[in-house]
Amino acid sequence: MSPQAPPFTSAPRLRSLLFVPGDRPGRMAKALGSGADALILDLEDSVALAAKANAREAIAVFLRQPRTITLFVRVNPLDSGLMPDDLAAVLPARPDGIVLPKAEGRASLAAIDSELRDDVMILPIATETPAAIFTLGSYGGVTDRLCGLTWGAEDLPAAIGASSAREADGRYTPPYEMVRALTLFGAHAAGVPAIETVYPDFRDTDGLAAYAARARRDGFTGMMAIHPAQIPVINAAFAPSAAEIDHAQRIVAMFDAQPGAGVLTLDGKMIDAPHLKAARRILAQRD
Repeated sequence: MSPQAPPFTSAPRLRSLLFVPGDRPGRMAKALGSGADALILDLEDSVALAAKANAREAIAVFLRQPRTITLFVRVNPLDSGLMPDDLAAVLPARPDGIVLPKAEGRASLAAIDSELRDDVMILPIATETPAAIFTLGSYGGVTDRLCGLTWGAEDLPAAIGASSAREADGRYTPPYEMVRALTLFGAHAAGVPAIETVYPDFRDTDGLAAYAARARRDGFTGMMAIHPAQIPVINAAFAPSAAEIDHAQRIVAMFDAQPGAGVLTLDGKMIDAPHLKAARRILAQRD
């Protein structure tokens, strides 16, 4: 067996996160070459109940290989009765993070935090139950393990008896647009990245590109994926363009040259502290 791989000790970039079924070791190995910033090795929805024991073992073996990418494990929900076995199997192999499905705010975050050790991160999926929607502002100040907040548009419609979360043209219906927005603001209120949910049609690259571009425009800094073919599109969407980088560099240079200035003018437009903050964020997103 290869030496046990150490977890990452600093916050990783979470631009693209690829789900991989935990009972498919071949797919996990192949996913390492996808270009994703992180893999989410799944023990929940993509693994049948009868296959979960084998999936736990396969993930533990995979985690012990030399590590070149951030590795999360999506465990089963807190109330499923399966999480203790999930954690017992994977924590000794030291995943970089745990993805917590059906999270319901501060209480759920504290509960999973108490089960972890070392510097294992937590990424909650924060909108999969009706109760979860009312807790989206409660994730801050609970634990330093929190590394982001993401959402989903599949479990919640099923939980409330909705026929779909989307209009005929693929857009989210108003309730799920609201849920998406609350996740976005909940993440920023907690001071962590907001991660957009998956785009289900992995063959529709044009639709994915538009979806990811909208997410970045709105303030999301990364996105989950269900297929390796989606990764290049997502990575491109969340990378600043050359024009954005040039503009940001000019803003930073102007304020560096005049550190006492509150308001400056660039290309005939006023720039102030929010523009400087945005420029620095863009420069921090460069490869």
